Amino acid sequence: MSKTITITNEDILEQVKLSCKIPEIVEDIVTRKVVENAITEAGIKIEDEELQEAADKYRFMYQLESVKDTEEWLEKNHLSLDDFEKVIYNKLLNTKLAVHLFADKIEPYFYENQLNYSGVVMYEIVLDDEDLAMELFYAVKEGEMSFYDVAHKYIQDKELARKGGYQGIMRRKDLKPEISAAVFDTKPPQLIKPIVTSKGVHLILVDKLIKAELNNFIRNTIASDLFNEWLKKQICEFQII
Repeated sequence: MSKTITITNEDILEQVKLSCKIPEIVEDIVTRKVVENAITEAGIKIEDEELQEAADKYRFMYQLESVKDTEEWLEKNHLSLDDFEKVIYNKLLNTKLAVHLFADKIEPYFYENQLNYSGVVMYEIVLDDEDLAMELFYAVKEGEMSFYDVAHKYIQDKELARKGGYQGIMRRKDLKPEISAAVFDTKPPQLIKPIVTSKGVHLILVDKLIKAELNNFIRNTIASDLFNEWLKKQICEFQII
């Protein structure tokens, strides 16, 4: 027979305090109020069709394919249907405000910072021993081992090892400076000599370099970056009482 336990609002607040989460939550509240104020000043409205489209995308993202899936997800997160709509509504407000504030600034920003949005398709193995890394580098260069064999043998994470150390598409700005400098100076496909960083010794195979292009993904990334910077500045101007 299962036992029951009662959790009150006071219990939740006490746990929030003990978890040292209050500063984080206060910042989230201030952020929401800053956005709400800016939305009101800009006169931005959300139509029912927009809200429905955003809700559909949200359900797809969290694989809420049926009414039952949605109900179980709401119960797990202690949300009502009205709460769910409010979550979607607030996310949509953020998106529309970002577009309102920065739509005409995205393209100039991109061309001023174009190099940061160059991409690379790469495979990576991080080792602890520089001598071992050099030994493996030459073994791969001379065809004694494949990069995949090295990854499979030396990467501890089984899923990453199975993928041969595949990192996907990495942006220049997401890489450590010493790594990005070497990576974007290659002629792919090319294996780079081991690079030492604070994380370890990196053995990297550059598969492909991707020229920066202002596509929808990059537009959304820039809009999000500009919006987050704007939010930080706005929050600093408020006094919390």
